[in-house]
Amino acid sequence: MGKDERWTGFSFVVVVVICGIAVAAVAAASAGGQNFGDGRKVGAGREIPPYWAYAVNPPVGKSDGKAEAVDNSAKHLPGSEAAFTVAQTHDFFNVPDWHPDGHPVMPEIVARGRKPDVFACGYCHLSNGQGRPENSSLAGLPVVYVVQQMSDFKNGLRKSSVPEHLPVANMIKYETLANEQEIAQAAAYFSGIKPKPWIKVVETESVPKTHIAGWMLVVSEPREMEPIGARIIETPENLERTELRDDASGFIAYVPVGSVAKGKALATTGGDEKTVACGKCHGADLKGLANVPGIAGRSPSYVVRQLFDMQDGARAGAAEQFMKPVVAKLNVEDMISLAAYTASLNP
Repeated sequence: MGKDERWTGFSFVVVVVICGIAVAAVAAASAGGQNFGDGRKVGAGREIPPYWAYAVNPPVGKSDGKAEAVDNSAKHLPGSEAAFTVAQTHDFFNVPDWHPDGHPVMPEIVARGRKPDVFACGYCHLSNGQGRPENSSLAGLPVVYVVQQMSDFKNGLRKSSVPEHLPVANMIKYETLANEQEIAQAAAYFSGIKPKPWIKVVETESVPKTHIAGWMLVVSEPREMEPIGARIIETPENLERTELRDDASGFIAYVPVGSVAKGKALATTGGDEKTVACGKCHGADLKGLANVPGIAGRSPSYVVRQLFDMQDGARAGAAEQFMKPVVAKLNVEDMISLAAYTASLNP
């Protein structure tokens, strides 16, 4: 049975799904902690980076020598007059722009990058800046903040707690080669786009089994259910459209039952000195304040990664110095709750 709550005037959709599988949840939790991202302590008190937030692609297996069939057919999407082949949607230097009327004219660095050094910004972050779970949403971020983050990447002050996480590795290897003018153009472009509701938050006790492909979680076939445990399972609403880099097809984020309310309490009160109320810096509505970025409606996988990276020291820029006391006492479960709550808000 289920309960569907919709808050009029918000993009916030929380669907609470109760499936009555407590016995299965206990069995699964005892079967393997790391796969459920339960934040067990290792080494000198360091928590394990939750696999579901970092989503590292598995190693590529050996080829059997057989050539794979090439699909050169033109692909089409609902609501778009554009057509691209699969190969074209895999071109880092030419953004597949399915909805050119849905955003301003892209600067060259956003639309095509600069071969062979700098990937097109819009390829990973999408032409409208909405982004995907493996990277970040840039839409509406303050120009100063975006420029500072690029500086942090260049100066080694922003990395990933998981070095194998290719999206961050690519930012460091390729995008840091952009010059000041290109960075300023990209920052101004994305900052000028209003973010839109992009993620549907669903509270549930059970989730579809998933695997990692394309640096994100993908529902496995045949479809089977399992306990959510202490995880956020963020996956495309329509995998085919997401794989074609459709900037009009969003994501669904399954979160543990009760996590939105727990996150709201932490975000608004600080949780009895466990953290600091988010609104003090990010604004009362968490949509940003001056040069501080908004955190409402952003990917919960991304938010957990950033909280973990700040706590772990992988993000160590000037702005992160203010975040140190904010994240110091948080465990992974707290991060899950905060991310579930902020993702549920209208951006």
